[in-house]
Amino acid sequence: MLDLPRSARLAAWGSAVLDGRARAADAVRAVVRDDEPHAVGGGADAGLDGVGGPFAAVLDVPDLLTALERAGARGLRVVLPAPGDPSGLPGPAAFNADALEAGEAVLVDGEVLLHAGPGHLGAVPAVEGFGSVLEPGTRVTWHLAATAPPRAPEATSLADAERSLRTALAEATRALADLDVARWREDAADRVAAVRDGGLPRDALPPGTDGRAARVAASAARVRAVVALAVEDDGAAVSGYEAVARARSLRDVDAVARRALAVAVNAARASPRAEPR
Repeated sequence: MLDLPRSARLAAWGSAVLDGRARAADAVRAVVRDDEPHAVGGGADAGLDGVGGPFAAVLDVPDLLTALERAGARGLRVVLPAPGDPSGLPGPAAFNADALEAGEAVLVDGEVLLHAGPGHLGAVPAVEGFGSVLEPGTRVTWHLAATAPPRAPEATSLADAERSLRTALAEATRALADLDVARWREDAADRVAAVRDGGLPRDALPPGTDGRAARVAASAARVRAVVALAVEDDGAAVSGYEAVARARSLRDVDAVARRALAVAVNAARASPRAEPR
């Protein structure tokens, strides 16, 4: 089953709540899924006015959405950075480092009223697994932090992102075939088929999401899932040169998919307004 990162779901659904396209309860269910209820915490400089002071105490996602609305948030954006590719990260360095380690973050569009006055805000999820193989569980804490003013989003349209995905997938397929990575473990065929034929869960994106944005998000998620499968095994790349070439190819493909996914999720804010279901 394909899916979106938690930050992508929070950005898409949180924006839909803020502009009236979705109910907070539906957003919380879509973001949290089977995790334990998500906690929210942050430093003293990340407190939002109207919540009772700084975010030093742990809050939950419903409280976060309410606080953002009271603080004047217009919407949320997702950023999906990777080592060597900090695209979209605004700073400061500590926030960027946390986001790079997580591989994802959420930025609040525009200034909001923080405890120390107007400023910019971001959130990074910290994910912790617990339990056993038979009964696994996941705890998530969203760490809030004041950020520098976000950089202007990349001037990439959904059409550009869709074309880039098609090109990247074709190039990756050729590169992986050249490196003979089709000879994966015995269970790989079923997993590849699931990635190839699967779609996003119905609640991955909120109601009113533009059809093209949803399509690009699903395609990007599929490409990233293929890359994730490929990097689990060296396949038949027996030489150091082959391994390096394969890693570079997969890294480039994943970069295209990450950027396309961010474009799709952030474009969903501009979708026509719909009544919450």
